[in-house]
Amino acid sequence: MHSPLGPISVTEAGGMITALHWQVGPAPATPLLAEAIAQLTAYFDGRLTAFDLPLDFCTGFSEKVRRAMAAIPYGQTRAYGDLAREIGAPAQAIGQACGANPIPVLIPCHRILAAKGLGGFSAKGGVESKVFLLKLEGAASLLI
Repeated sequence: MHSPLGPISVTEAGGMITALHWQVGPAPATPLLAEAIAQLTAYFDGRLTAFDLPLDFCTGFSEKVRRAMAAIPYGQTRAYGDLAREIGAPAQAIGQACGANPIPVLIPCHRILAAKGLGGFSAKGGVESKVFLLKLEGAASLLI
């Protein structure tokens, strides 16, 4: 699909979305991939605030962080430190797990901010894309 941030494609395995890629991919070949593209299109159009897709959260520590990110409601943010306290891990480990998130947007790592600033964003466009997504969700007042 073509999004405001450029081309996006998704992959699946075992009946779950496993990755979001910031590049053109093949046309969706399965109903799940077609549904993922439809939901992403609705999200970028401002018509969808919660994704309803089976996502691969992985296991172990990464799963804990990804599930905590996925629990952050549309238009809201949390600090790395908030998730660190919730999970019982150092904030730096939370940041590393966010940076390793293979399904950005669908697992909303853009909703995680540094204590004093935006923090990073490992997806295409970096912090500018993070700002775009936060503005799209109406969280821009949190950036001031």
